Amino acid sequence: MRAFALLFVFVLSACGFQLRGSYSLPWETLAISGLPENSELYFQIKRSIESGSLTKVVTDAKQAKASLVVLRNDQHKSILSLSAKGLVREFQLTRSFLYRVQDAQGKEIQPASQIVLQREMTFDDERVFAKEAEEAIIWREMQTDLVQQLLRRLAAGSRASQG
Repeated sequence: MRAFALLFVFVLSACGFQLRGSYSLPWETLAISGLPENSELYFQIKRSIESGSLTKVVTDAKQAKASLVVLRNDQHKSILSLSAKGLVREFQLTRSFLYRVQDAQGKEIQPASQIVLQREMTFDDERVFAKEAEEAIIWREMQTDLVQQLLRRLAAGSRASQG
């Protein structure tokens, strides 16, 4: 039984398995530009990088081995469907994030890439406050999803550029 457990651990490590939230980034230091340093998204990206990897986020791009350059970070809410009376029944929430990674000299490490997330939510005129709270929760969940996708892409892209 012990040999089987040991074999299982070796098989998992050989296939590249790692715990969720754990990322292997090749840079000792990383700067984030294009986002306000006091924004929730900046802090979430910074916290996720520093807790899930050995990389330290620095504020000065000149001191960083690489920079995550945010080119666009948009949220958009559009009407998806209307009732027979012309009232909104569904909204589509879209989060679009465009970024690239460059080294300290400005040379591109990872080309411009885009992450687009979409969610749909129903709307009810009789429950406006509840629906506003639901929308805020959906935006927060989308941001968390965005950060996780971003870190997976940074880790995968950094492995591709090294090998």
